[in-house]
Amino acid sequence: QVQLVESGGGSVQAGGSLRLSCATSGFTSSSVCMAWFRQAPGKEREGVALIYENDFAQYVDSVKGRFTISKDNAQHTLDLQMNGLKPEDTAMYYCAADRGGCPSLLYFKDNWFPNWGPGTQVTVSS
Repeated sequence: QVQLVESGGGSVQAGGSLRLSCATSGFTSSSVCMAWFRQAPGKEREGVALIYENDFAQYVDSVKGRFTISKDNAQHTLDLQMNGLKPEDTAMYYCAADRGGCPSLLYFKDNWFPNWGPGTQVTVSS
């Protein structure tokens, strides 16, 4: 059974940094597409970053250059380093995974991923 659990959320001032982590279990191979999503109050859940099996990463424009996604296959963890945080980054952040291949950014939607963590809250004040 696949399980994902996020940690590392919190409250920071604009310009600050946070590092989110997602502990994973239940995957029998490293052939897994992993991603971070976020959902702000009153808004739809949106993709933030995804990382392919070969560690190739892609980012949505709003976080490019500020966020870095990474994974450790030996430790079964997925991280999101967030620098230069802005108030508009305030949201619940979710870790997601799929045993299949990663989508292109065009199809980077939450309905691609069947496995989700419960989320961790990030609040950025101005």
